[in-house]
Amino acid sequence: MSNSRTEDVAAIEAVLADSYRAWAAGDAAAMVADYTADATAIMTGSLRASRETIRQSMSLAFEGPLAGSSTYNERLSIRFLGSDAAIVISVSAILFAGETEVPDDVRKVNATWVFEKREGRWLIAAYHNSPVLAAP
Repeated sequence: MSNSRTEDVAAIEAVLADSYRAWAAGDAAAMVADYTADATAIMTGSLRASRETIRQSMSLAFEGPLAGSSTYNERLSIRFLGSDAAIVISVSAILFAGETEVPDDVRKVNATWVFEKREGRWLIAAYHNSPVLAAP
């Protein structure tokens, strides 16, 4: 196990990049390949309580409303909790087919990714997002 946070940051960023590439390819199985089996994903109005449930829902979405889509992602921070856990905060949005940038802030979400290091490998244990609200 590496003691280097630089290596851990790079490994976490690689997991996220792989997931984003898989989304852009419409490949639900590859998108969740680095999720734990018991991973959870919470988005407005829904709880997906396992890697398989997340894969199934994304597979259906890639065949329907998310066909040809990709994502915009801006990592804001990575915070480590001991040696085997990390929280990533990002701003993300869906880019629908043909879009190269988010047309407005209304579609952006604040996202929290919880990572767990298992057997030397960083995996996504939980994901949650919430719409970005305009400043008052």
